Amino acid sequence: MSDTLHLDGLTKAYNRGLPGEVTVLRGASLSIAKGEVVALVAPSGAGKSTLLHIAGLLDTPDAGGVTLAGTDMGGLGDKARTAARRNDIGFIYQFHHLLPEFTALENIVLPQLANAVPPSEAKARAIDLLTRVGIAARAQHRPAALSGGEQQRVAFCRALANRPKLLLADEPTGNLDPATSDQVFEALMGLVRDTGLSALIATHNMALAERMDRIVRLEAGRVLTN
Repeated sequence: MSDTLHLDGLTKAYNRGLPGEVTVLRGASLSIAKGEVVALVAPSGAGKSTLLHIAGLLDTPDAGGVTLAGTDMGGLGDKARTAARRNDIGFIYQFHHLLPEFTALENIVLPQLANAVPPSEAKARAIDLLTRVGIAARAQHRPAALSGGEQQRVAFCRALANRPKLLLADEPTGNLDPATSDQVFEALMGLVRDTGLSALIATHNMALAERMDRIVRLEAGRVLTN
């Protein structure tokens, strides 16, 4: 089974060379196989967001490399990295970050239009995704008219709209109450399993982490695997 994501010896420090330098990653390495869902568990401030940002090509490491679907990302220019983010990576955050002036359906259609998908195809894809997470009936509602759980389901659909190879999620249910968190996580896992993509999901919730394929921990700047 080939790896969708391989992180090799990532190091990252902030305020480099200054008295307040903080080293967040110290040779962190991790491989995620195609179709594998991995839970990333770490205490606050341990660098999980930094790790996710580097894996998602939103930041660059001081040393080490990122390989996505067999391609070394370190050798790519800005244009190619942007294309890889748009085509191959889906992002989900603790807060949904939906565009408030657009409906649920439009929030899922827009990233597809930006990727040159025909409007009819983009709409069909959006409706299919909303149906899979059980909120197709809310397609024409704007975010303010949706519950927190519904908003996050729309965010999941938006992240998967362009059929990425890798999903990166940072505490995707952390802003929800326990009952809603469980329901929304089930919807997310259903989408991930149905589409067969790989996922790295950061969470403090061990009950959710244990429902994934594998748990890794970020401690002292390194990734520890069970």
